[in-house]
Amino acid sequence: MSEYVKIIENDGSFDVVFYIDDPEIMAIGEELAAINENAYMNGYNWEALLDCYITKFAPGLAFAFEADSEADMYAAYFEKSEEGARNAETLVNIIKSLIENKQKLLRFVSEYGDEVEWD
Repeated sequence: MSEYVKIIENDGSFDVVFYIDDPEIMAIGEELAAINENAYMNGYNWEALLDCYITKFAPGLAFAFEADSEADMYAAYFEKSEEGARNAETLVNIIKSLIENKQKLLRFVSEYGDEVEWD
């Protein structure tokens, strides 16, 4: 799989960028939409899904960043500090865990899809 998520270091922030237009990510999005018709997986819906997931399973991360997604990508911005770097890495690991363990992601949407604030 290509490099679909990465951390970009800027002057004042660590930015996590998740490129959802990657063909394999798009295919996963189609599987999610088959489970929940509201799960049209654009950047805004990845943001909604990740917000719900983080609230349930990594609540300490929930207020550590600002998300600003677009139609074709999810982006999260962390303050430029040691803690910000650790939190950005944690988010990358969450995204990779969900993508690389697709069944975990599919189960999450099956179980909690009605709690996600879809776009």
